[in-house]
Amino acid sequence: MAGIRIVDLTQFEAGTSCTETLAWLGADVIKVEPPKRGEQGRGATTDKLGSDSPYFLLLNANKRSVTCNLKTEEGRKLIEKLIAQADIFIENFAPGAIERLGFDYEHVRSINPRIIYAQIKGFAPTGRFRNFLAFDPIAQAAGGALSITGEDGGRPLKPGPNIGDTGAGLHCAIGILAALHQRHTTNKGQRIEVTMQDAVINFGRIAYAAQYMFGAPAPRCGNQSIIAGTSPSEVYPCKGGGPNDYCYVYTTRASNAHWHRLLEVVDRNDLLDDPRFIDAKSRAANFRSVDEVITAWTVEHDKHTVMQLIGDAGIPVSATFDTVELSQDPDLRERGTFVTVDHPVRGEFVLPGAMIKLSASHVPVKPAPLLGADNIEIYRDLLGVPEDEIARLQEAGAI
Repeated sequence: MAGIRIVDLTQFEAGTSCTETLAWLGADVIKVEPPKRGEQGRGATTDKLGSDSPYFLLLNANKRSVTCNLKTEEGRKLIEKLIAQADIFIENFAPGAIERLGFDYEHVRSINPRIIYAQIKGFAPTGRFRNFLAFDPIAQAAGGALSITGEDGGRPLKPGPNIGDTGAGLHCAIGILAALHQRHTTNKGQRIEVTMQDAVINFGRIAYAAQYMFGAPAPRCGNQSIIAGTSPSEVYPCKGGGPNDYCYVYTTRASNAHWHRLLEVVDRNDLLDDPRFIDAKSRAANFRSVDEVITAWTVEHDKHTVMQLIGDAGIPVSATFDTVELSQDPDLRERGTFVTVDHPVRGEFVLPGAMIKLSASHVPVKPAPLLGADNIEIYRDLLGVPEDEIARLQEAGAI
């Protein structure tokens, strides 16, 4: 995406995850922030007073930052000049905020008809919840994720990953890439609209298979398969007794192959002809007995040994890795799943890097920018604003 310029008016996670993904693909992402305090995520939950939060650093790598007060006439004029030279405009403010600032789609398109205008909101702008605010857990509740997460008979639980926020951001990035491709033939931009509720619904697609099968809302079923028909499908305790000393083992419902291999690993070939486990349907009906058989073996070994032995036998398995284990994993470091950047304030900072690997396109990961770090470079060098005028705009509070 080298040569593609993005005017980034995003905050927190849903929007910033989108623009960070595009920055990792080579786009020039210019993050526009309020003077002095910057985007709200900079100060949210920071662990060091006066330093940008880890939250912000993790979501704004490879971007440039300018400050601009969009509530001033001079500030709006600067951004209009930037829009005229941009390919993409993206925002995820609260409902109605971007319109109050004067940068609705029609106005932005009037400045630059080729621009791709992307918005991420919590709920459909035409629906009854259009004015409601949304953060990740709200989106997960609204999109059905909570209703299918937790134990049978227990309360709904929020899944750990932020599928409402970053999930919406990635959906938006896909839409932007499609719009860029279409612009090659039409030479016109278009509007992209993504809602967090929609994104979570999309991630729960298989739950609707369960709804069709059972004729009822998809259930909460712990670690069992939501559409049933398979066992084992569970985390099993391993030697060590720590909070993550578990391994997840899953076998296909398509045949008995994984189950037979697993019985060989746990030295229970005596169960090959047991009618409780004779096929996938029977194992699913007797999953607690299956779990007893597997647990009796896993508790005798640490999770890494369990994963190695079961994986070597051709059975789907993974240890339950925690965030420290993952960020320090040598294979993931070598792959670039985790990278170390040199931040001007924090020094060495480890973060998840670009997850999409392209054989002919590599964009090195750079740290998130300090607030307004690129004011001179963008306002003077890109927009042609003289330095004395930049100083005056700063004095006036426009930047």
